[in-house]
Amino acid sequence: MNNENKTEHGGMFGLGEPNTGFAKYFIGNSYLNPLTKPGESPIFIANVTFEPACRNNWHIHHASTGGGQILICVDGEGWYQEEGKEARSLKPGDVVVIPANVKHWHGAKKDNWFSHLAFEVPGEETSNEWCEPVSDEEYNNLDRI
Repeated sequence: MNNENKTEHGGMFGLGEPNTGFAKYFIGNSYLNPLTKPGESPIFIANVTFEPACRNNWHIHHASTGGGQILICVDGEGWYQEEGKEARSLKPGDVVVIPANVKHWHGAKKDNWFSHLAFEVPGEETSNEWCEPVSDEEYNNLDRI
């Protein structure tokens, strides 16, 4: 666990480093603080922090069995939305269970930093598919919820 970069953002798990490896799948800046190392644990866990208005693209965690993702919100306020459903407001303590093969996105509210622990659920034939960005129009309409 890397706590060297603790700041006022990221909550008790720390901000981490700029998420440059996945930046092309985000609108705005995000930060990644891995809490487990791939290969040392069957579950990869990372604290993901979004600056205000940052969100990831629509995406799908594919799996033939098992798989999916679990989010545990730890700091700030954010959004989670599955395709075809209303967006859900998130705050610390909220838990989101995302089944495999469900198209969704998550990110910060406009005026708030947001952090969640992301757990990649083990499964068979797992892969991630990154899709289109969440449009400004879609995102800006969330303020009405």
